[in-house]
Amino acid sequence: MSRFYFDHNATTPVAPEVIEAISEALRSGFGNASSIHAEGQNARQLLERARRQIAAYVGASAAEIVFTSGGTESDNLAILGLARNSRAPGKHVITTAIEHPAVLESCRQLENEGTAVTYAPVGPNGAVVPDEIRRHIRPETVLVSVMHANNETGIVQPLAEIAAIVRDVRESGQKIYMHSDGVQALGKVPVNVATLGVDLYSMSAHKMNAPKGIGALYVRKDVPLRGIQFGGRHERARRAGTENVPGAVAFGRAVELASAEPIWRKLAQMRDRFEQRILDATHGTEINGAPAFRLPNTSNLYFPGVDGEALIIALDLKGFAVSSGAACSSGSVEPSHVLLAMGRPKREARQCVRFSLGRYNTEEQVDALADAVIASVQQLRGANRKERLEQHA
Repeated sequence: MSRFYFDHNATTPVAPEVIEAISEALRSGFGNASSIHAEGQNARQLLERARRQIAAYVGASAAEIVFTSGGTESDNLAILGLARNSRAPGKHVITTAIEHPAVLESCRQLENEGTAVTYAPVGPNGAVVPDEIRRHIRPETVLVSVMHANNETGIVQPLAEIAAIVRDVRESGQKIYMHSDGVQALGKVPVNVATLGVDLYSMSAHKMNAPKGIGALYVRKDVPLRGIQFGGRHERARRAGTENVPGAVAFGRAVELASAEPIWRKLAQMRDRFEQRILDATHGTEINGAPAFRLPNTSNLYFPGVDGEALIIALDLKGFAVSSGAACSSGSVEPSHVLLAMGRPKREARQCVRFSLGRYNTEEQVDALADAVIASVQQLRGANRKERLEQHA
């Protein structure tokens, strides 16, 4: 049986060109980039070339890119490193109710350390209202963290507007900064950190056809960031630990591919076609987050009367990998905190499934997925009706 992958917001297959790049780096770039001998300097050159590639892709300077192990570490470093370095009395941080756990858990750690945190709500479409952020800013607010695009619904947040609010407050004399988790946005929508106006921006390679274990954090020049790991003075003393040179090379090659061959329009066309077929053939189905601006590859659908986990399993048995987008805890899928924040009751949140397309999906695969979803939804609804009738017999 053929397998088709539609869970690219979780991770992506590694591109053949990236595999070639990382293989060559493993062979020729094995040196420690901190060593002064030829092998070490060769590794350093590979590392810095990758840094320049990533910086160019997001409109930054190479000195503003810090390599990390991935999006989670980038979020941790940005939030904990910035807040802990602030000497403001009664420190306060603002984030949103729909953030990735890497941000939410970092903020909860700050709360444990005595920092006040506000979790701003979102509207029914999953978008943050900029004035809501403005309303929560206090004289002691040191950081605002709002994701660029949501990993479950694909909703793209009004980041530039929120960053402008933060910048206006900073220009009045308050030491406040703007961070964004850009892990899901990178490679799917244009990203320019200067245009967005952010001070810190988290990135991860495995969401854009590179391997796991490598990420980056953009840190705008003069942002006061303290490292949260201890050891050497790697990455300009912002992230201790011997650099993952092959991983960085792979990340650099991945952004080079994304720059040479943008796939946004192709993904949006396939996603829209998929959604329309589902809406036409399944009664009551709704798109979570529509009509807000969404990532071109992401579709989160509510199927009334269908258990989301059962649908995921049914599709898996037919050869399609999809996801709920929600965390798995103690063997049972918990309702998505994102969908709950958008106003979905727990019962409805459990009846939602996420489909996320990627670079190597084709129209034929998308059509096959739509056929499988329609058939599975009808089958599951029929089984549920039969069960209800038997219970009342």
